[in-house]
Formats: sequence, C-alpha cells, structure tokens
Amino acid sequence: MDRPLKNTWGIILAAGSGTRLAEASGGVRKQYLKYRGVPLFWHSARTFSRVSGVKGLVFVFPPEDAKAMAKQVRQFFRSEDLGVKWAVCEGGERRQDSVFNGLRELPTKCDGVLVHDSARPFVSARIINGLVDALNAGAQGVIPVIPVTDTIKKVEGDTVSATLTRSELRAVQTPQGFEKDLLVQAHERAEQEGWDVTDDASMVERLAEVATIPGEQANIKITTPEDLARLEEAKVTVPCVGWGYDVHRFGGENDRPLVLGGVPVPGSLTIVAHSDGDVLLHALTDAVLGTFGGGDIGTHFPDTDPKFSGANSSLLLKETLALAEEAGVRIVHADLTVITQIPKLSPHAAQITKNVCRLLGLDAHQVNFKATTEEKLGFTGEKKGIKAVATVTALREM
Repeated sequence: MDRPLKNTWGIILAAGSGTRLAEASGGVRKQYLKYRGVPLFWHSARTFSRVSGVKGLVFVFPPEDAKAMAKQVRQFFRSEDLGVKWAVCEGGERRQDSVFNGLRELPTKCDGVLVHDSARPFVSARIINGLVDALNAGAQGVIPVIPVTDTIKKVEGDTVSATLTRSELRAVQTPQGFEKDLLVQAHERAEQEGWDVTDDASMVERLAEVATIPGEQANIKITTPEDLARLEEAKVTVPCVGWGYDVHRFGGENDRPLVLGGVPVPGSLTIVAHSDGDVLLHALTDAVLGTFGGGDIGTHFPDTDPKFSGANSSLLLKETLALAEEAGVRIVHADLTVITQIPKLSPHAAQITKNVCRLLGLDAHQVNFKATTEEKLGFTGEKKGIKAVATVTALREM
C-alpha cells in the first residue's frame, strides 16, 4: 500500500461448536466459558479496544445464538463501554464461512481487518499493536508466529516419510491482519474455487506475501479439556481504594430537609437536591463505586430520572454495595468528612457513625466520621452549602 491504514477493525470469531471441550465444560461452548467473570470472547474484545488503531469489532456467533448474543454484547457495552463501534453477525458452517460473514459486516470505510479466535483470550495488546503497525507500514498480510520447539515429522499412515527442518517452521497464532479488500478477494476466490483452509493466511498466501511478527507463548488457544485448567487460576485478593466527593447548596423552606449519613439533622436547614440530598452518602456511594471501577453515582442514579426524585440515599448505597459484592469487593474501612459552617455536627456524630456502620455492615472501629469548617472561607464558609468527602478501603478478589 502507498498509504497507512486509517480504519482497522477486528473480527472476533465465537461461532465454533467446541465439540472437543463439550463434555469437560458441561456442554458450554468454549467461547462462552467464563474467565474472571466474563466470557472468553469479551476478554479478547477488551484487549482489542486498548489498541488505538482498532476502531471497531464484529462479533461472530453461531446462527442459533446470534440474536441472544447481540443483546448480551449490548449489555456488556452498557456496563463496560469499550469505546469502539461494534456489530454482531451469524457464523457459517466452516471457520472460513464465519470469517466471510464477518467481512460483510465491516463498514465501507474499513480498510484493515484483524481476524481473531475468541478461544485465545490471553492475546496481548502488544501483538495487536504489532499487526496494526505492520499493516500501516505497508504489509498486505501479517501474522504472529512462534518458534517450533519439537521436531516435526511428516507421517503417511503409520510411517514417517520425512523430517521437516525445524528452523524453517513456525506455529501460527491469531489475530491475523490483512488489507480488507485483499482478504475479501481471497475469500471470494476460495468460495469460487472450493478452497478449504484452516486460517485466513492460507488463502492470502495464494494472492500476496504474508509477513510475520513475533507471537507469544502465552497466547494459547483453549482447545482440549487440559486447557481448561488455564482458566482456573488461583484467585488473589488485592487492596483497593475509592474516593468520593459531593456538594449540595442550602435551599429554602420548600426544599429537602437536611440528612447526613441517613440521619435527619434537626433544624431549619434544607438542601437543594433531586434525591434526598444526603451529601455524605452520595460521597460514600461514589467512593464505593471507585473500589471496582464502577463509574459514578450520576451514571447509576441520574438526577434526570423522575424515579429518583426524593430517593432515599441509603437505598442507593445499598444497591451500589450489591454491585460491589458482584465485583468481588469487600469493604473494610470508611473515612468520612463533612465540610460545613453550619450546623454544628458534633452532637450528631455518634448517631451518623452508627448508622453508616449499619449500612456498610462494619464495626465501629472500621468507620471514621468527622466534621470540619473552612474557617468561613468559600461557599461553605459563607453558609451557602455543604460538602463531603469519603475514602473507602476494600479488598477485591480477582
């Protein structure tokens, strides 16, 4: 090519039957096997999305699953937006049929394509970057390879007919990268002339040179029951910290009564808020979300949604704690600070601490609550509003 590729997409093949693994996996097709909480195909999607040269993904599923899997992929993107465009299509009878179907789903402006087997969930961003760089440098086709360490014999029947030169041999991995138009041409020729191949490079080799880049030993394909052990790595517990911050301004007589940590604070102060305006629990909820990369409170409970009008922030925190539990997070400590000039909070500190302990399911020594002023500086010092910060420490099983 005389120009770099500008729009490279990935095709993630998840349309296989997985018959060799069916009994060992309880009948679950290997592309749907869970690793660290999500199916194998989603691990590949995550890695592709971390490479800036990849603009989109086409997921190819068995015909009977495609409609349901399109809904699941949409849900995955809602909860974990990978920042790339995507499409879903049905696979075919053979691997090459599935690839051809995926090629038909690529946008017109796509000029490069990486074809990947979802059964290789450990592919690295380094390999994907290397393929994109090679295509941008002018390669028409490029594949990752690793050296062959065993001596390879050619066998006819039960007899060795030749010993192949090991230094000339390489084991081939996916993804494999190609100019899109060239790969489409190769598949059209394969269909017209009855080619039956095991990978896309086998087609393209008949039309153009295919370059190589170093693959990785870790980029293994889950194929046999023995490979399932690689998906059963020992879980480790890691510490994680989340930080939250929230602000509300004081209101008039028709606004929300002041509540902190789920505890009503007596007096005439009110809060301008869509929900109940509990600034402390809002900061705490954001901090909990931070322990597992869960976004922010506005994403989960938007103030544009009428159903959260006047919502009890204790219930919002409870829902967030359920999400944390699903993510394998266990809260072990919370440090909370309210910053306000008024009212004086020391009379309420013990009750607030006790209620937060109850909400988090923690003992008293695991929750620290304090209140302070800003020495009459800023909007809190001018008694215009109130703010809170929260730091949550947790342990996460991964």
